[in-house]
Amino acid sequence: MRDQPPYLPPPEDVLEIGTPEQFAALSHPLRQRLLFSLGHRPATTSQLAAQLDAKKGNLAHHLKVLREAGLVHVAETRQVRGGTEQYYQRTARHMVVAEPRAAGTAAMLAAVAQELDRSPAETHLTLRHLHLSPAKARELGETLARLVDEAGETAEDQPLHGVLVALYQQALPTRTNSSA
Repeated sequence: MRDQPPYLPPPEDVLEIGTPEQFAALSHPLRQRLLFSLGHRPATTSQLAAQLDAKKGNLAHHLKVLREAGLVHVAETRQVRGGTEQYYQRTARHMVVAEPRAAGTAAMLAAVAQELDRSPAETHLTLRHLHLSPAKARELGETLARLVDEAGETAEDQPLHGVLVALYQQALPTRTNSSA
């Protein structure tokens, strides 16, 4: 593998997603997968194309959308064989969507489904519905976040695993009066 530039962490620790441009950028599964891939270290378009099994031109378009939305930036440029190689990186280590929107959520779940489908190892996917008080739900959310944060990074030669954590209150059914 070619020499990588020295790894520097993203410029921000947490970025709160809230602008229409950011939500639009998050509404495509490939852009979600790009953000997943850039979550650990900067990469070039060529490296991302190989990792995601996608065409470089297609990735370049999606990287441009992510850049314009402020979700990725060029972390490093290097001269190689008469050209300039750009290393893209997420602008923040954690991206938090305070008020998720359906299109972005659907794209993220579609991206996770693609990742699960491509996984070479056994995957674990569970959906449970639990009756919890608001305090217990908050405690469970904090525990899940802490577990993921504390899972720790091992050496880079180990397989990369994705973790999706969602805790939400199920909507009450809307009752219609059918005695008309």
